[in-house]
Amino acid sequence: MARLPFFGGDTGRRIAEADSVAVIGLGRFGSSLALELMAAGTEVLGIDVDEDLVQALNGRLTQVVRADSTNEEALRQLAVDEFDRVVVAIGGEISASILTCSVLLGMGIPVIWAKVADDRHGLILEQLGVHHVIYPEKEMGRRVAHLVRGAALDYIEVDPGYALVKASAPVMLVGKRLGDTGLRVAYDVTVAAFKRADGEWRNADADTVLHTGDTILVVGPTASAESFAQLR
Repeated sequence: MARLPFFGGDTGRRIAEADSVAVIGLGRFGSSLALELMAAGTEVLGIDVDEDLVQALNGRLTQVVRADSTNEEALRQLAVDEFDRVVVAIGGEISASILTCSVLLGMGIPVIWAKVADDRHGLILEQLGVHHVIYPEKEMGRRVAHLVRGAALDYIEVDPGYALVKASAPVMLVGKRLGDTGLRVAYDVTVAAFKRADGEWRNADADTVLHTGDTILVVGPTASAESFAQLR
């Protein structure tokens, strides 16, 4: 993907017209997010007040700029007001995060995601009207706790009380059509996908027959999915 030189708001508008996201705050979380978006083919305008962070990502994002995100005029000069999606990933400066979100909401950004440091920070942003509040430390803590206490190979909570769990296929499923196992009735879960030991992930259906050594993705209520993952 071509890297666009910075020419003020015109470049910001060109990025905003594409499949694009503005990421404000380029610390560990913000830079990781921005680079992942770039790898997936999304144009990224990165903004941070720290010149060292900006220089570290120069040439790796579509455009990266040093600017004060609490200054509405500075954001408008970068055409941030023309983006449909903005992520506020400011780290320890809670006041800067709150002010930035307030400015973005006042600019009418359709979708704002914001990383928060703690529950109090998150509550303030929710009260402001931020669309998506991210608690990375809390969410990672919950995920690791579920992995530590069970046999799941990986765990993602889709919503409170509902999860996607990666696990080894239990012996009871091997050699049988999934449609004949009665999983939903007996265990309140569904096998959504599977992967052979030497293959790629595939969607599962009623006719899928699992083999010894397969890995599966199970979806269902958290307690049910975790219990099923412990079967051998």
